[in-house]
Amino acid sequence: MENNRETYGGYQISVIVPVYNVEQYLKRCVDSILAQTAEGLEIILVDDGSTDGSGALCDAYAAQYGQIRVHHKKNGGLTSAWKAGLALASGKYTGFVDSDDWIDPDMYERMLALAEREQADMTVCGLVFDFEDPRIPKREEISNFRREVYSRREVENLFPTLINDGYFFGRTLQPARVTKLFRTELLRENVKYCDERVALGEDLQITFPVFLDTQKLCVLQNFYPYHYWINNKSITGKYDEGYMDKVRLLSERLLFISRDKDVYDFEPQIRNDFLSMTVLAVKNEIYRNYKAGRRAVTANVRAICEDPQVRDAIARHTMDKLSSSIRLYIWLMEKGHYTLCYWLVLIFFKANYYLRREYKRQ
Repeated sequence: MENNRETYGGYQISVIVPVYNVEQYLKRCVDSILAQTAEGLEIILVDDGSTDGSGALCDAYAAQYGQIRVHHKKNGGLTSAWKAGLALASGKYTGFVDSDDWIDPDMYERMLALAEREQADMTVCGLVFDFEDPRIPKREEISNFRREVYSRREVENLFPTLINDGYFFGRTLQPARVTKLFRTELLRENVKYCDERVALGEDLQITFPVFLDTQKLCVLQNFYPYHYWINNKSITGKYDEGYMDKVRLLSERLLFISRDKDVYDFEPQIRNDFLSMTVLAVKNEIYRNYKAGRRAVTANVRAICEDPQVRDAIARHTMDKLSSSIRLYIWLMEKGHYTLCYWLVLIFFKANYYLRREYKRQ
């Protein structure tokens, strides 16, 4: 049920927070939004069927703060939660904050000022990865946009490298919805592209189509106010036997969006992105399923690499800026050297895990 209030109008920004079993982190998140220096924010907390105390905590916030609304729903996953929040949004612009993350106080003030000045459809900032393990250094990430303001023609000039720029996982558009301030009406026009079955790279389902419709894009350079929290469980992760199915589904959805919008042929880039994610799928199979034993794991790697769609992506990819190590790995996949793939990944990732060197958001 929804927390009742007589009127919801007059807000500049609606901030949607999907909530699911995050009782220990939710206060940090919501307090960081309440501390925003921007005026005219409403906060929509979408309780996606939490089984801990998260739902009650949401209600307590709504009882104390008039700009907070709560929507309780059955569990349906991240995409369904933020879609439910979007249906309730009344702000001119909409932003997203995930419930285990937090934001700096001036994030939305600075984004809103630039968006209003330029009447932008999408305004972009960066994020910083904050690790629970203090031995792992923070790492910043932002979309590869070099200008502060892009006209429609300049937005279209980004299309040839938007999903892949020739590098491994070379996305010019950093897909995270949490680093974007969207014009709400444009979000609503594109929410039809968001398939709730997609459980990997979900954000691309909305940032990609909205970007294709964007008439004015704004970018806050060297600004990383969003804190993406990575706990130790995120680093080690669980083995996902359905990872490759999720890769295929995301690729299918991106192709559908590209063809339906029909503003540019993104198929080669989407194929490159699919191959990059397939390499990650192979590595996921090896370093997170190694306890199943070498024979079982290499059999699964073989099944991935000999899939016709993967073979086609290997043969037809156009990534001309790959590192020598990635080129070698794709060659090993192509030629069927699966045992060597196994040992290379296992040794590399075990070494990097124990040295706490790297975490890659996917």
